[in-house]
Amino acid sequence: MSPSRNDNLEAALARVFEDQNTRASWFALTGGELLFSAGDEPDSLYLVRSGRLGVFRKNEDQPPQFLGVIKPGEPVGEMALIAGTPHSASVVALRDSEILALPREVFFEAVRTQPDVMIELSRLMLHRARERAPGVTEPSVFGFISVRGRPIRPFVDRVAAAVEAQGHTCQVIDHSALSSVSEWFSRMEDSHDFVLYVAELDEPSWANLCARQVDRLFLIGDALTAPPANIPIRTAHGLQQFTDLILLRDPRMRRPANTAVWLDAINPGRWFHAIEGDAADAARIARIVTGRAVGLVLSGGGARAYAHIGAVRALHEAGVRFDFLGGSSMGAVIAAGPALGWTDEELDARIRTAFVRSDPLSDLAFPIIAMTRAGKVARLLQDAYGEIDIADMPLPFFAVSSNLTSGRIEVHRRGLLRRAMRASISIPGVMPPVVIDGQVLVDGAVIKNFPTDVMRQMNAGPIIGVDMSQTRGVDPATLANPPSWWRWIVSGAWKKGPPIVSVLMRSATITTDADMESSRADTDLLILPEPDGSDIRDWKVYDPVVAAGHAAAVKALAKLEGPIETLRQRADVTASPLGQGEPEPAVA
Repeated sequence: MSPSRNDNLEAALARVFEDQNTRASWFALTGGELLFSAGDEPDSLYLVRSGRLGVFRKNEDQPPQFLGVIKPGEPVGEMALIAGTPHSASVVALRDSEILALPREVFFEAVRTQPDVMIELSRLMLHRARERAPGVTEPSVFGFISVRGRPIRPFVDRVAAAVEAQGHTCQVIDHSALSSVSEWFSRMEDSHDFVLYVAELDEPSWANLCARQVDRLFLIGDALTAPPANIPIRTAHGLQQFTDLILLRDPRMRRPANTAVWLDAINPGRWFHAIEGDAADAARIARIVTGRAVGLVLSGGGARAYAHIGAVRALHEAGVRFDFLGGSSMGAVIAAGPALGWTDEELDARIRTAFVRSDPLSDLAFPIIAMTRAGKVARLLQDAYGEIDIADMPLPFFAVSSNLTSGRIEVHRRGLLRRAMRASISIPGVMPPVVIDGQVLVDGAVIKNFPTDVMRQMNAGPIIGVDMSQTRGVDPATLANPPSWWRWIVSGAWKKGPPIVSVLMRSATITTDADMESSRADTDLLILPEPDGSDIRDWKVYDPVVAAGHAAAVKALAKLEGPIETLRQRADVTASPLGQGEPEPAVA
């Protein structure tokens, strides 16, 4: 059998770094320590001897984006070094790591006599540059650390069993390995697809080691207890986002609660709720571990966003399970239903009550700030969501609004759900803005109508997107021949607002081609309903729009060649330009 591309690269690099004349230096990085930052000038080629490095890119107004893992035997910083440009990403030790460094001038001198090194590096660079998805090399070594009095080993064992049920190999390692040598840990990680370290509350030494030696950390707590004073958290150079929280609750506890107390104490990158002993919740955490978690993103679209209800129903009929949900404007309102655990029937009934039967924009006002007072909308949201905090929703959820104070998007992951919804649907000129913490917030569709990039920050697995951005939602005949005032009032059309409401709503949700293309590119399954005969403000036209969403989802699902959970994995294999070996993360 001919050697693989990875074998060729590793052999070529080994010759260079082990050559007595190359003067390669050795040094160690502790977990969380920075190798180099984005913008630094390249001065060396690095090779990982042991441990693992994480690659992060910082985008404006967003947390650092994880691009991938660098494993032993792989180079780091080759693109910037060869191109002579600053590093475009930051590289951080995910755990204690050993690094070899070869100075720039020594490297270029070595490749003059060993051209195969440059050939193999060029192959690697080409592959990394062409990768479709930045998260293809996700973490595979996880730590589960208890911050509660009861043992967590049974929960971790259920997660491991669910990982193996997907067809992976998985090893659970507990405190009995504390005295093992580093080579043993490396063998375990090399011989299994996933490794889960577990540490109980009374094992502080082992817990601290786990926190330093894993790719990603889960802290396991009890929903109704207070967090302990000493919690192992990794905060260096953006690794805070690699500390997640799982709150377990008793099966008799219907809804999660007390989440805000834990979030204030830990400030995790993500948080999850699970029922103690529930196999379905353990399977959901397993999907998150293996990169198979499914995220659903729903765009804004006014009354035409009813199509999302049909799409959700079709996806459920196909057996799709949502693990993360989010959206903008009316898309956020509908996505909140499954995130709260509503059935398809309950979602249908609640949306009919809140929007179809209620004429939500019928409380017209003298237009000083907006065309309506939005008092009716506020009451409907109060009835639907009460005092629910987003952090206490059973599934991870976000809603997007537009911050007029800062000119940026506002991502709502905490706080009262009804207030976030009120902000996310506040179309400028139609409803008054919402002021939260001194920030003036309006409809999320003004800046980000289809927030798939927000979902990608939360979920490395496949993303399903239902987008209404480009569907026609304004009746040109109504605008060309507007009704007289008396006819408008007598006909009852005043209940959905004057025709100017359509203009304002459509103007607020227009998406540029570039933004739409970028947002849609983040999806793994894109659903594009095309409801006909409904206006963007026509809240009474319901069933045909729902049916259009259902039909569009069925059509999109029919084109799939396998389960949705594996979409991203299959796409990554297909995207490999060299057609062999495992894909590497993009590294600058």
